[in-house]
Amino acid sequence: MIETIYIEKEIEDNSKTIQILRKFKNARKISIDRYGEIFNRKNQNFRVQKINPSLILARKHKGFVLPTPVGFGIGDQKNFYFSHMYNCLYDCSYCFLQGMYSSANYLIFVNFDDFKKEIKQVMERNMGENISFFSGYDCDSVAMESVTNFINDFIPTFRGHENALIELRTKSVQTRIFEKLEPISNCVIAYSLMPEELAVKLDKKAPSVSSRISAMKKLSAMGWKIGLRFDPLIYSNNWKIKYQSLFKEIYSEIKEESIHSVSLGPLRFPKAYFNKIFGYHRGEEVFSQMDINSANVVSYDKALEYEMNTFCKNDLLKYCNENKVFHCYS
Repeated sequence: MIETIYIEKEIEDNSKTIQILRKFKNARKISIDRYGEIFNRKNQNFRVQKINPSLILARKHKGFVLPTPVGFGIGDQKNFYFSHMYNCLYDCSYCFLQGMYSSANYLIFVNFDDFKKEIKQVMERNMGENISFFSGYDCDSVAMESVTNFINDFIPTFRGHENALIELRTKSVQTRIFEKLEPISNCVIAYSLMPEELAVKLDKKAPSVSSRISAMKKLSAMGWKIGLRFDPLIYSNNWKIKYQSLFKEIYSEIKEESIHSVSLGPLRFPKAYFNKIFGYHRGEEVFSQMDINSANVVSYDKALEYEMNTFCKNDLLKYCNENKVFHCYS
């Protein structure tokens, strides 16, 4: 439960601000000038704040839509991402956000219209080309829907623009909002997945993998396109058997034609991010095989990365066409 909400003064009368505040009538409200004075202040402890995060409502002034990092995408010519929110409801041990940010507070940018305006401008500049927009890079796109109304606001922006795909990356099992909307072919609801045994240990506060598969099955039956995101691939004892079982379970529940794309990606962090994350989770086995490479990135050994990617791709090809499988190295 949110106990404290910080609100930038300039957006106190914004309709989205008012809509969100109605959901937290008993929370303490504090006016601030800029979100950075709370979100970016020094000497914060991400782990301590994660126990009971506050909510920050703010206006974003620039950088509404940005090119994705090199190596991030699912086959389109141009790829972009946008972040209406920073931080996540869940508490996954390997999440890069705890290395990127000092604050675990939830930061929501309420000026949705500015995001949508720039998305439309990017669409217009790239008419005739297939482009993708990714939401869920700095947050979970679906998990906070009951607070943000993000999906209900943004899906209409993409309706009728078949060359522009939107991916909603999530671990949430909320499906009610999608029941209320007519499916569009250029929206992919992409689920982050790993073997259940690993998720129990690492995907803290997130729904079980079996419940995610049930949600995917329900959404695919409604006509929504599903994305499978094995990103990152996690090393553990008997990892081959675990991933084989996971792939078999998914494809036994969901028809292959409902799956838009599959992506595989290695576990890796910039060194500075890793140092913070490892400081929070020194006992986690997930980091035991990681080391610094020549690019000052902490990752698995190249041979192990290659083995995991190759094995998982080959096993996935039992169930789907190769043109649906992508490697993500960002």
